Amino acid sequence: MKFPRRLVFKLTALFTMASLHPGLTVSGNPIKGYPDEIQEIRYPVEADNSEQPALFWKPYQYSEKAPLLVALHTWSSDYLQAGGEAKYAEWCVQNNWIFIHPNFRGRNRTPESMGSDLVVADIRAAVEWAKENAAVDESRIYAIGVSGGGHATQLLAGRTPEIWAGISSWCGISDIAAWHEQTSAAGLERYAKDIEMALGGAPLPRSQEEKDAIHRSPLTWLGKASPVPLDINHGINDGRDGSVPFTHSLHAWNAIVPESEKLPAEFIKEFYATQKPSADDVPNDPLYGERQPLFRRAHKNTRVTIFDGGHEIVHLAALNWLAAQKKGQPANWNPPKVADLQTSDKDTQSGK
Repeated sequence: MKFPRRLVFKLTALFTMASLHPGLTVSGNPIKGYPDEIQEIRYPVEADNSEQPALFWKPYQYSEKAPLLVALHTWSSDYLQAGGEAKYAEWCVQNNWIFIHPNFRGRNRTPESMGSDLVVADIRAAVEWAKENAAVDESRIYAIGVSGGGHATQLLAGRTPEIWAGISSWCGISDIAAWHEQTSAAGLERYAKDIEMALGGAPLPRSQEEKDAIHRSPLTWLGKASPVPLDINHGINDGRDGSVPFTHSLHAWNAIVPESEKLPAEFIKEFYATQKPSADDVPNDPLYGERQPLFRRAHKNTRVTIFDGGHEIVHLAALNWLAAQKKGQPANWNPPKVADLQTSDKDTQSGK
């Protein structure tokens, strides 16, 4: 009897997943919103002797080593978040990359979440688990995320720079205390309340909560991120049509680059107030489609782009850029278009 090719692939995937790290739960159930090949797994985290959930896929029919994409969910979601995260998975299936989507303690509203030490430990452990259970090309391990995932990617760039061949960060929160103040003033109290729940109170000046917010903020760590190819992106309308002012990405840039490359505080303030980019001519970037860059700076391994958009990610720009990066090599700021995403959905994702 001949089985349909799709069924054969599914059965092969389930058999292979069953042989993964002993004692860990593997779900054979379909994950809503994801390609059928994606499976749910649990992996060990030594930091608190826990098992944490994630979504996972590896190209079972290929024996050579493959890139690993660590996809990170947004601020108010968890590892089962579909939408844009499913596009990360689709890219991996189409291009034979390994995919892992860790929970890193879920929604950012508990002490264990929101850039905690456990968040960093979870993502580091997810990478190690993937390396143990798939043929990972360690010169091509990438992280990607938008909004809360952008916050996590920036944190990883500073706290675990030794892991990554490239990090694509979109609309990330670089300063937790500043964002608490901004969301409170903008009538976005639910985000401010999330921060207070994670910290145990508001991050008022000179309080313990402020010290904790500083520890969880990428700005504290990004000074160590210069070895990592890090592409920081933000929509110019974010903060108005969106929850994270694009100034967060400009301050992230300033935290990495040398003094001669930093953007003056007055420039950042005026840029945000007027939404008028500098007079510099920014070349068209075909990977950004309709969301063209309006302001861009690059220095060695770090780049910041303010593009014509809001609180969102341009998947083709992010994924094609990552595909051109390799550990130990300078950042490639002129990547070729490796592939399209074979999806009928609009190629942006709003991150909440």
